[in-house]
Amino acid sequence: MHQEGAPVSAEVQQFQVDLRGVVDLLSRHIYSSPRVYLRELLQNARDAITARREVDGGGGHIRITPLTAENGEFVLRDDGVGLTASEVADLLATVGRSSKRDIFDLPRSDYLGQFGIGLLSCFMVADTIIIRSRSAHGGASVEWTGSSDGTFQVAEIDEELPIGTSVHLAPRFDADELLRPAAVHELATTFGEFLPVRVTIDAPGDDIEITRTPPFLDVADDIDAAVGYGRSLLGAGPLDVIELSEPATGTRGLAYVLPYAPPPGARQTTRMYLGRMLLSERVDDVLPDWAFFVRAVVDSTGLAPTASRESLVDDAALERVREQLGAGIRRWVLELGLREPHRLAQFVAIHEVGLKSLVRHDPELAQFITRWLTLETTHGTIRIGDLVERYPHVRYAASVDEFRQVAGISPSSEVLINGGYLFDADLVRMLPELYPNVTIEQVDVTGELDRLDPPPLDDRDAAVALEARAGAVLASADCSVVVRSIDRPELSALYVADPEVLRAIDRTRTKGITGALWGGVLDKIDQTRSLGRDDDLRARLCLNWSNRVVRALVRVQDDAVFARTLQLLYIQALLAGHHPLTDADRGLMTTALSDLVSLSAGVEGDTIPFDETR
Repeated sequence: MHQEGAPVSAEVQQFQVDLRGVVDLLSRHIYSSPRVYLRELLQNARDAITARREVDGGGGHIRITPLTAENGEFVLRDDGVGLTASEVADLLATVGRSSKRDIFDLPRSDYLGQFGIGLLSCFMVADTIIIRSRSAHGGASVEWTGSSDGTFQVAEIDEELPIGTSVHLAPRFDADELLRPAAVHELATTFGEFLPVRVTIDAPGDDIEITRTPPFLDVADDIDAAVGYGRSLLGAGPLDVIELSEPATGTRGLAYVLPYAPPPGARQTTRMYLGRMLLSERVDDVLPDWAFFVRAVVDSTGLAPTASRESLVDDAALERVREQLGAGIRRWVLELGLREPHRLAQFVAIHEVGLKSLVRHDPELAQFITRWLTLETTHGTIRIGDLVERYPHVRYAASVDEFRQVAGISPSSEVLINGGYLFDADLVRMLPELYPNVTIEQVDVTGELDRLDPPPLDDRDAAVALEARAGAVLASADCSVVVRSIDRPELSALYVADPEVLRAIDRTRTKGITGALWGGVLDKIDQTRSLGRDDDLRARLCLNWSNRVVRALVRVQDDAVFARTLQLLYIQALLAGHHPLTDADRGLMTTALSDLVSLSAGVEGDTIPFDETR
């Protein structure tokens, strides 16, 4: 290491590492883009100013001169602590170590280590780097010149420079646009607009002031600015603003509640600053995963960045921050329900699907938020809080198809919940844990059909005959017929198929549009599944004996009228259950309607033969 007061050599020297290899490592594996060169220079300058304030209380300004046709180089100047001749030698020991691994094992909290890594990043955009500096500790001015060919030169100079450091970059042929005014202004604003030092850019006519007060810190001073910043971040006015703080690591900021539901599967991301320097626009591990409904802006002085300074080291400090900021967001939800329940209802309406997912993993939040969530039932959409107050025993169907079928025969005195939507069945199964007085029951189509009463004993023979006659008509549709008494006289028929039957129907339809190979595979599936079932793997049409049209069918002697009426009841039941019609079903509906109209109108000369296959 260079000793204090020893002469500094001005001869050309060679880096002890393969500089081109180091630059390639930086550009391809460490940094995401050459754009970070300006972030690294700003960080170095800010650190130098911080160091000078500890020496003499001076410093506080960074000035950037972009590359133009007139000046021919990019320059960044700071009035920080500067470098002495011996520190320059230490710097050379830093950037000229014996291996690439040694370079990136340096602690970035070390001033010279930080400066050295930042210096190397400039080789991604420059062929030549010149550093001119004068230290606040005294001593001569010094100049360091490094080239992308792996050589460097350092010497004391006679010129008495102002205290501080200037970095001069001669651009690479493929990166000069990043050093020109437009790019420099955009990068300086992105990375350094909230730095606690003054940053200006030289421009014709007048300097451009980059830095401003962070609107996400000290919110009480200007809440309008904080809301406006959130609007620019989200593209819309935030639903609310939550202050975040974790004093042990000097972490604080704001979480903006999204006024719209994020895309399915989207994770929350945080705009993260370290010491008010932008780390990344999208850091996904600062808040808990469940905080999908906020977008946060956070600054910290105690969290550690990775080598690239584009993400955070996942250590105990970050874990504590994540827990504390998550607790702040959870507290906001709880307090909102106490203070402004109407706004909580608005929040739940926007983020309901995500919240249903959230409460499965957060028992504390589930205790409070669940009552505001809604479920689809046979009595309409109802909030869970109202549901459990009215109905101590709730029944639910696990799929939408089962709900639609069972809803038609569910007693009006009971409530049936549609558990087929995302997370709803899980939510219903949680109800006894959240509300001890509530019991739940899962229903299925077959079980509900078995619960129905057969026709009265006096009508039993007529009902059995109707089943046989109707079954013959619908045999071609692979649908059996049963007659039951349903306490809903307006309901004529109900199409009933359990999930296994519906899957078998889907496989049959698929075989009709696929080739022999997949058709054979589906046949094997049908054979395998049929071996494990004792019952008939067919859909059923349940005719309601309480309906006058069904009872009238018993007295119909004309086979054509009977068949067409039954076929229309079958189609009507399919449509009422939201089941898709096949081409055969649509043909059956058209034929049955046409024939019944002809029969009703008494069209002369029309004879309509009864054909069970139609």
